[in-house]
Amino acid sequence: MRASHICGILWLVFYTAWLLAAIGNKRTRDRAGGDRTLKYFIPVVLACYLMFGFDFNVPWLQFRIVSRSPTIGMAAVAVTLAGMLFAVWARISLGRNWSSVPTIKEEHQLIRSGPYRLVRHPIYSGFLVAMFGTFLANGRVSGALSVILLWFAWTAKSRIEEEFMLRTFGSDYEDYRHTTGALFPRVLG
Repeated sequence: MRASHICGILWLVFYTAWLLAAIGNKRTRDRAGGDRTLKYFIPVVLACYLMFGFDFNVPWLQFRIVSRSPTIGMAAVAVTLAGMLFAVWARISLGRNWSSVPTIKEEHQLIRSGPYRLVRHPIYSGFLVAMFGTFLANGRVSGALSVILLWFAWTAKSRIEEEFMLRTFGSDYEDYRHTTGALFPRVLG
């Protein structure tokens, strides 16, 4: 089985489990409006379509920029799985505070443990790493554009979440922002 098929199956299983895990989350107290969510939702949909849509009739999007080989295929599956596992770890650490839309839950807690010690938005980091792994299996311009669009989407969504967190947790969140990277760990203080 080709690496791109394995990655596709991983995404299907991952997304199904992700949706099922939303059952039992805390009640929402405050939520981002629909107009703000379009800033990240549209790029996410386009990224998924570019990565997983197979009916393109645009030759330059199909141009292969990463060659196929067993080594690259194994690396692609490993990176995809590693990103997914990182996102799952973050989701478990976040617990019932999780929401698919920037939200403040009733009795919301500021989580700074687990992967949240490394980055403020580890779910998005995990998704980016997983999508990059899938791009390695895809190997096409469309896959590279998908990763770029997803990075843009998660950056936009994280900015909305930052506003919610600052409003809710004030100086505690401001301190957290200064010591912890957003999507990637801070290398230098």
